Amino acid sequence: MVTEYNSRVHPKKFALWTGCGSITMMFAGLTSAYMVRRAQGDWVQFKFPEMFNYSTWVVVLSSIVLVLAYLAYRKQKIVAYRVGLFLTLVLGCLFGYLQYLGWQDMTNIGVELTGNPSGSFVYLISGIHLAHIAGGLVFMLAMFVKSFFKKDPVQSLLDSTINPERFLGIELLSTYWHFVGVLWIYLFFFFQYYR
Repeated sequence: MVTEYNSRVHPKKFALWTGCGSITMMFAGLTSAYMVRRAQGDWVQFKFPEMFNYSTWVVVLSSIVLVLAYLAYRKQKIVAYRVGLFLTLVLGCLFGYLQYLGWQDMTNIGVELTGNPSGSFVYLISGIHLAHIAGGLVFMLAMFVKSFFKKDPVQSLLDSTINPERFLGIELLSTYWHFVGVLWIYLFFFFQYYR
């Protein structure tokens, strides 16, 4: 008797990983352009805003909270799952607000978006990253709202026992959210080192 195993990657996971790879290449290109332009001279040094430090801690905390939400979902603790998603949403929004405050701090010290390329690159790269965070927040909000729609008990039982895709949504969200979190940490240390 021959047992056949299905070892294929789910198409949605493959699409997400491909997208993450594309995003990685885009940011690699942007940070490479940053280094090339910096080497050409006429580069203004400025103090990196403290708000970006805070936003880094917030994105790390949001990933930890999302892990807890994921674990709650796997244990079918729906209330804890909802609370975790909600807190991650709040932390994601707080991250965006702290980024905005960081940009305000840059403006207050005279580093404008259309000024020296040293500041323009920071605005551009962090702004594109924030757009990716916003995409994750939209997906997270949709999952949070969906968690309030109850299924009938029979369907819930079937989903919890035989549905192979019952964790797919939270797995996709977690993968993406941790990816953009790690991406920000990379960008944060990149900007600290190459100011």
